[in-house]
Amino acid sequence: MPIASELYQRIVTAKLYIDDNFQEAIDLDKMAGQACLSRFHFHRLFTKVYKITPHQYLTQKRIDRAKALLHKDDLSITEVCNEVGFESIGSFSILFKKEIGFAPTYYRNMAWLKQQQVKEQPKQFIPHCFIESYQLEDK
Repeated sequence: MPIASELYQRIVTAKLYIDDNFQEAIDLDKMAGQACLSRFHFHRLFTKVYKITPHQYLTQKRIDRAKALLHKDDLSITEVCNEVGFESIGSFSILFKKEIGFAPTYYRNMAWLKQQQVKEQPKQFIPHCFIESYQLEDK
């Protein structure tokens, strides 16, 4: 059964609220409030539209931002945790490892190593088809 246009717009409004405020303490009631729907109706419709629960979407936004911040060295793991909206370093580390497969510290070290490899051997990270089409091979 298709979702009415007005309801769809409400769900999108709530998603945009999550996108803009994921680093804050957001619960299902706040999300549903943005859509002017009950929490149960909102949860069902959000899941139907985006094929993921609101909580899973919020977690995904936070993890994606944490990955970007971990590529930089200017914030500690605890600061990254706080910056993306997790309440404790323990829950952040466990969830990060569950979602990504690596602990935040290990992920940061791997990102640093990859950056070093890109600096030392940049052609390894350029697709072969691109190298061939632009004849970038060493002569």
